[in-house]
Amino acid sequence: MTLRLSAQVGIVGAGPAGLVAACVLARAGVDVCLLEKETREAVERRARAGLVEHRVAEYLDGRRLADGLRTHGVRHGWCDMVCEGERLRVDYAALSGGFGHWVYPQQALVRDLVTRSEAAGCRPRFGRAVHAVTDVADRPRLVGEGLEVRCDYVLCCDGPHSLAERLAPGTARGFRYPYDWLTALVEVDRPVEGVVYVVHPDGFAGLMPRTGHRARLYLQVPCADRADHWNPERVRSAFRSRSGPVADGLPALGAVLETGVLRMRGMVRDRAEAGRVLFAGDAAHVLTPSGAKGLNLAVADAADAAHSLIDRIRHGSGAALAGYARRRAAEAWQVQEFSDRLLTLLHLPEPAGSDPRFPLRLRRERMGHLGRPGPQAAAFAHWYAGSGRAPDPRGPVPVAEGM
Repeated sequence: MTLRLSAQVGIVGAGPAGLVAACVLARAGVDVCLLEKETREAVERRARAGLVEHRVAEYLDGRRLADGLRTHGVRHGWCDMVCEGERLRVDYAALSGGFGHWVYPQQALVRDLVTRSEAAGCRPRFGRAVHAVTDVADRPRLVGEGLEVRCDYVLCCDGPHSLAERLAPGTARGFRYPYDWLTALVEVDRPVEGVVYVVHPDGFAGLMPRTGHRARLYLQVPCADRADHWNPERVRSAFRSRSGPVADGLPALGAVLETGVLRMRGMVRDRAEAGRVLFAGDAAHVLTPSGAKGLNLAVADAADAAHSLIDRIRHGSGAALAGYARRRAAEAWQVQEFSDRLLTLLHLPEPAGSDPRFPLRLRRERMGHLGRPGPQAAAFAHWYAGSGRAPDPRGPVPVAEGM
């Protein structure tokens, strides 16, 4: 038997973007149906991002969605860049006038948002995969196994393997970087106080704070590499080797709890919509972990989509909705460009050549510019911290000049 439902807005995917949109829409009196293919336990256990930028924290706080973040998150405002054995401090909070990040695991934020969504009257339907979206130009229909939901509008927040590819084929522009990142969740003997980026002839290395005595470690690896090639001792040894003498001042690495390989690629859809279906988060763009922008841009998409739909459904104004795809593509390209510039800074050219000292010295010089007060440092600090507003459908996308 097929369960047939109706809703003003159907949302596919209960990640941060889908849940934020569901909370905002439901609180505005919009009838929302949120479908997620995974179980609640799997969704609330997925470890992903851990840095929430300033504008996203402010947006969530203003909508009473940040209680857990404010209570259990940790405020950060500087990062260190290591090159040629020298550790350079970039105090981006001071350089930006006080803006910074909150360290708060994505799975904790998701748990908070699931609870808030339920309290707003939109209980996510877990274990409900959507196989197709039909009638996108009229009243879209979400079709799953034993389920059909007729909607006025649909918001796809269903990740990089989204239904968007079938609904809007050929709209994505993508790029594959010539390296990948090994990612490892590790135990540390004391909390990591700030992000550490290391440039080394053997490849990039990074240490990212998480809550408590855990950290996220990244190592540049060849594209063909696999996580099972890296046992715990090899992970720790490679990080110590690339960090050099700076490693003595960092938290000691303990048990490696999990490893994986991140395929480093970027993607932006030229139009984040198809008829009455909007795309948000990884369905609209894929970012590398560089600069920790994926979660934050996804929530920005959700904010824009939710307020545009509220204007249309509750107030009869379609102006904001008509500009959604243009705004999201514009901001996605700006964030991609920032992320790409940071990657260029952190990785030596391939091949580096017989003498890596020249590109290393160039990067050390550029890092110095980012730590000293001036236009370059201020622009980097504002972008890195995410000091802008959450997207306002009635306003422009903020633009910052070079790094």
